[in-house]
Amino acid sequence: MTLATPPVAPKQPHSFTHHGLTVSDEYAWLRDPGYPEVTDKAVLAHLEAENAWFHSRMDARKPVIDALFTEMRGRIKEADKSVPQKDGNWLYWIEYEEGAEYKKWWRRPVGSADDGSADELILDEVALADGVEYFRLGAISVSSDGTMLAWAVDDNGSERFTARIKVIATGEVLADEIPGTLSGLIWVAGDTGLVYSLANENWRTDNARLHWIGQPIESDVELYHEDDEGFRVGAALSANEKWLIIATGDHETGETRLVPTSDPLATPILVKPREKGVEYEVDERDGVLFIHTNDAHENFRLATAPLSSPGEWTTLIEGSDDFYLTGFELFRDFYVVEGRVRGLDRIEIRYYDDPARIEPIEFPEASYEASLGDNPEWDMTVLRVGYESMVSPASSYDYDVATRSLNLLKVQEIPSGYDASLYETARLEIAARDGTLVPVSVVWRKDRAAGGPLHLYGYGAYGIAIGPGFSTTRLSLVNRGFAYAIAHIRGGDDMGRAWYKAGKLEARTNTFNDFVDVARGLIERGFTQEGKISISGGSAGGELMGAVINSDPDLWGAVVAHVPFVDVLATMLDADLPLTPGEWPEWGNPIEDRAAFELIRSYSPYDQVRAQAYPPLMVTAGLNDPRVTYWEPAKWVAKLREFKTDGNELILKTNMGAGHGGKSGRFESLKETAEEFAFILWQLGVEDGLPTKSD
Repeated sequence: MTLATPPVAPKQPHSFTHHGLTVSDEYAWLRDPGYPEVTDKAVLAHLEAENAWFHSRMDARKPVIDALFTEMRGRIKEADKSVPQKDGNWLYWIEYEEGAEYKKWWRRPVGSADDGSADELILDEVALADGVEYFRLGAISVSSDGTMLAWAVDDNGSERFTARIKVIATGEVLADEIPGTLSGLIWVAGDTGLVYSLANENWRTDNARLHWIGQPIESDVELYHEDDEGFRVGAALSANEKWLIIATGDHETGETRLVPTSDPLATPILVKPREKGVEYEVDERDGVLFIHTNDAHENFRLATAPLSSPGEWTTLIEGSDDFYLTGFELFRDFYVVEGRVRGLDRIEIRYYDDPARIEPIEFPEASYEASLGDNPEWDMTVLRVGYESMVSPASSYDYDVATRSLNLLKVQEIPSGYDASLYETARLEIAARDGTLVPVSVVWRKDRAAGGPLHLYGYGAYGIAIGPGFSTTRLSLVNRGFAYAIAHIRGGDDMGRAWYKAGKLEARTNTFNDFVDVARGLIERGFTQEGKISISGGSAGGELMGAVINSDPDLWGAVVAHVPFVDVLATMLDADLPLTPGEWPEWGNPIEDRAAFELIRSYSPYDQVRAQAYPPLMVTAGLNDPRVTYWEPAKWVAKLREFKTDGNELILKTNMGAGHGGKSGRFESLKETAEEFAFILWQLGVEDGLPTKSD
């Protein structure tokens, strides 16, 4: 279907005033007043019209999309399984069958033959997803005695999960059904109870609740309720499984309580009352608490305290400017700390009886991602570890703590072939305009022509680091002569907690400036040229896309913004939206603070759309997305259509049956990546859908 012109959203007068400042928003009508139910006929008609325009423009690219999808799928081992891991009396693993969108969860008794005769299917996602447009498994948890399974499913992308319980041996699904969960599922009280959290009407988890197996949901007990609307509640088990850990917090402050798993109705032990700006997480061993906290250093320290005096913290590992301590895990005979040194992952084995004994796990490459994998038992002598780099596929290792040796268990298989020697990777440092050196991870083919196209990815928010990991889909650009770069910009915590703080609140614009300056630095180093750079980002990374096309539109040859958080001011002014109160520590509170209002307005992509030429832009949205509501990208695209002075492509695709993550299923989501790459190739003039270089 070919349409002559894109849809034009009508404008309706609307404005709001805060701090004596009035803002006009003539596309505010695109927010259905009945949200989260979207039934307004005019709204739905406009979204469908945008989808029709998207398909009108992209249908001609179908041969390229199909070629990309075929090669991306060819890099996936369709019939694949994870390395089994022991937990109690069982070995557990997940498995994909040939052609399946979803996985199956299996186990077999420890010591049984690995010939399939003792294998037991405990959860079949393929069967659960049959007949639904969207499927996502949330929490999954086996009872401590191994007899029961609790799991939770979202079937529309709204991230409101329904939890169910079954007897594994018989497959009997119990009558217990808990709708509206948004949490883990924690077995307690000898597997007679299940702890969970409900999403309230504003999609906030302000509670921890106890369900007694076999009892009516109406009799569930609220173990904890959080009154601060900006805080979220979550529950977990201690490593030794003796304690239920109930934690609450926002983006800068935390508070934790402990309850015996044997008696979940006991009076909770408050570890330490909340203090603004202080985050901490807790575990326990032999009556001693271990506390990971930023109270004395922004890069965190590890402290201990007696369970009898949980607020009296004594430093075990000092905070450091060089070592960003991101977390820890306790085991019976040793503990593990994880962190980063100059942005690169570091894993250290440490010992309770010898604090000076530090054993880092050594890895072979100069730039990589490494982390502890699934290590479910208290008494472990061999640790599961994951490793990958920009050129090395994901690998699973067992690390023998006694011998300090890594044993390779599995390397991600790429059926269509992959030769790492064809590629080169580098970790650069590029000076931002204020002199700060911003790390950049880049990968390219060794036979790539200098100055060719380059794809630049960024996120830069919430202290989320984007590591230099491996991607099979990325090869579809790299094999066509692209370099692929990840900008480790401020706002993430790639370089430590100060790096995060330098990209939030009053320092938010550093994130956008870093991204632009990295692009210009890559041009100066000969990697590419102005106008030959494609960029992409999602959610807060979509906000980044919106900001940099407002500020530097000529740099970019193609832009993809997934579920972009672009209507920042209006969203942060609406305390009834699901995430807003919890987001104020990240962005600022423009309701109470005029300076925050003015700053957010000065960079909010929707508010800063102006009459100028914009680069080609592809935007996605999810109708059921509770994180970035569908109207943000819809309003943004409508306003861009009104103001932009160019003839470049502007297309919006709204998934009408999905949420924040797009379509579910490993191949359905791959098709969306193929669409994204086809758009980029089209706009940068690489349209044949075939690699310019062979593997």
